[in-house]
Amino acid sequence: MNFRVRTKIWIENDQGKLVIGTGRLKILEAIMELGSMNKAAQKLKQPFRAVWGKIRATEERCGFKLISANKEGTILTREGLELLWAYLRLHNRCERFTDTQFQELFGDLRKSSEAKFPDNDGNTENGPKLG
Repeated sequence: MNFRVRTKIWIENDQGKLVIGTGRLKILEAIMELGSMNKAAQKLKQPFRAVWGKIRATEERCGFKLISANKEGTILTREGLELLWAYLRLHNRCERFTDTQFQELFGDLRKSSEAKFPDNDGNTENGPKLG
């Protein structure tokens, strides 16, 4: 049986309110790609009002504007881009670290059908004592 590890990373403010996570990341990426919040909402199959509300909430929690609208459409501000890139770097680093740790901790278990599991006292024939 093959296993894999999954991680979910998000950033909160001091009050525990979401600033950015994978959902807001997708919104910002779609706005950057399409140049329109309306088109981003359509692509993500979310109501425009919901997307706009998430952007506004994040702007309030960050204390800076994420987007700027003009005649041509919507673009990310410098601060919005910085938030996007910093979150992506953090997410990628955490994912790589988690993958490495998973391989280190579970690699032998996945390879061996003779893996030894601790008994209720934490004893194994070839493993550490738990607890």
